[in-house]
Amino acid sequence: MGETVSALYAGTVMHVRLKPRRHRLSYRLFSLLLDLDEVDTLDRRLRLFSRNRFNLFSFRDSDYGTPGGGPLKPQVEALLAAAGLEPDGGPVRLLTMPRLFGYAFNPLNVYFCHRRNGALLAVLYEVNNTFGQRHSYLIPVPAGAHEPLRQRAEKRFYVSPFMDMDLAYAFRVHPPADEVRIAILASDAEGPVLSAVHHAARRPLNDGELARALVAFPFLTLKVVAGIHWEALRLWAKGIGLRPRPPAPEIAVSVSTSPRL
Repeated sequence: MGETVSALYAGTVMHVRLKPRRHRLSYRLFSLLLDLDEVDTLDRRLRLFSRNRFNLFSFRDSDYGTPGGGPLKPQVEALLAAAGLEPDGGPVRLLTMPRLFGYAFNPLNVYFCHRRNGALLAVLYEVNNTFGQRHSYLIPVPAGAHEPLRQRAEKRFYVSPFMDMDLAYAFRVHPPADEVRIAILASDAEGPVLSAVHHAARRPLNDGELARALVAFPFLTLKVVAGIHWEALRLWAKGIGLRPRPPAPEIAVSVSTSPRL
């Protein structure tokens, strides 16, 4: 079997809340980096992974983008075109947790959108909350940008009932290679509020590594939802009050600009 760009990344996610009460969490997890041009090939090659049908690990287009919007890559390319970025058919690579035993919840999916020559065109951050809502932040990558990528976006979407809406996100991203690292700093007018870091190491995407991930991270996607509610209970016990939930943004994608590096 030939090597694919698609891969498995195993690592950790860590959150540190800095105010009004300090709160820290850290969990082990794994994600798949799926080149959207390779998903059908993976479906044919792998026994434990399928597209749009049940398996131990599976990928469903309907879990992403616009519900009922069809195959995912054309959806992403349409968003890029609407933002004036002129996609040329280059690779779109999605970092996500797959469905495990038919279930998944991804607080954050990250799409790395490339030109045919390999240059990174944009990063799309797709955020899901536990209220069944979704919003995305599309941030172009300036030509000649160096790693780590530094990007910014104003918060437009309600995620945690313990976080204010008047926040700005600063992203610091090492795109997937031997490792992937995504750091997000949420700040208000007075300074940092929350720091989140996902760091993981690349493994080949094959049945053997999927089986090892199943043993190392059993029922991972169920644990994600359980962990969200457990951490919410801990925050509430620390006296951090609930914030009211505003309506979801009418526009499904916020387009931001990044500083030139």
